[in-house]
Amino acid sequence: MRKLLLTAAVALGAMTVAVSGAQAKFVFALVPKNMNNPFFDQARDGCKKAEAESKGAFECMYIGPGEHGGGDEEVAIVQDLVAKKVDGIAVSPSNAAAMVVAAQAAKDAGIPVLTWDSDLLPENKDLRVAYIGTHNYEIGANLAKLAMKIKPKGGTVCIQSGGAAAANHNERMQGIRDTLAGVKSAASPGDRLTGQNGWTEIDGCPLYTNDDFPLSVQQFQDIMGKNPNLDAFIPTGGFPQFVPDANRAAVAPFKDKIASKALALVVADTLPVQIDQMKEGLSLGQVGQRPFEMGYKTMMALWDMKQGKPAPADPTYTGLDVCTPENVATCIGK
Repeated sequence: MRKLLLTAAVALGAMTVAVSGAQAKFVFALVPKNMNNPFFDQARDGCKKAEAESKGAFECMYIGPGEHGGGDEEVAIVQDLVAKKVDGIAVSPSNAAAMVVAAQAAKDAGIPVLTWDSDLLPENKDLRVAYIGTHNYEIGANLAKLAMKIKPKGGTVCIQSGGAAAANHNERMQGIRDTLAGVKSAASPGDRLTGQNGWTEIDGCPLYTNDDFPLSVQQFQDIMGKNPNLDAFIPTGGFPQFVPDANRAAVAPFKDKIASKALALVVADTLPVQIDQMKEGLSLGQVGQRPFEMGYKTMMALWDMKQGKPAPADPTYTGLDVCTPENVATCIGK
């Protein structure tokens, strides 16, 4: 009997050593503004690549609001992640102001937060470690430069944005407005164009899609129906092109205007489905981000910090790609 007890004790001791010696797998959450979005799908793929390279050291938990979610739903998801005590959170805030309560809860719980794609408002940046993603103002500036090259004398313009409370889209709009006007405004989303440098925003714009892709196509059709001589249409995201069949049907009647440069249609993002549409003559330029890198770099940064390595530089910019029909074969960065 004594021998049996001794054997059991030895076995239990060995099990305890094995359990205590095993490193627990970290759980890092990547939270997009919404799911079923080809842009955020690329970030998810980057996240999963980082997970694979960690060889089991951490799990990439990709979780976000539904297709037309965002805002309050996204805040609730981050709050739930805090309650579940995940090891790190990387979030693209749909509503920068609303995300403050969840970011504060994470900070209070000692959970590091990174922002990507979209940041918190300047006054709340102390609630996250760093921003990893696009220089959003520069997206807008480069979209404007494309429009100015097509329309050097200026003209009428309609900007199509995401959500009115989305910091990244407001920064892009500021970049568009400032560059077209030739004057730097004080803050995002910039000063409305009322003739500066020859550019005027038409009534009814900017448009806000709230990441509803079919709605974005309908908005384009409605605006063009009311303003058939519009000089420039500039979406700050790839919204209409993310539903390619609907967008092709909507833009096809204006292909001649685009080809003759009567209509400067330039769009943010350079996903393959968008580049295909540009090749078909449905846009004159695309300014793209690198979402795969955002997903990858946020996960690696959280892992580095868990290993005691320095936090990433704030901000960490992931670069831009400026594509036109002329350079389409070589424009996408690696």
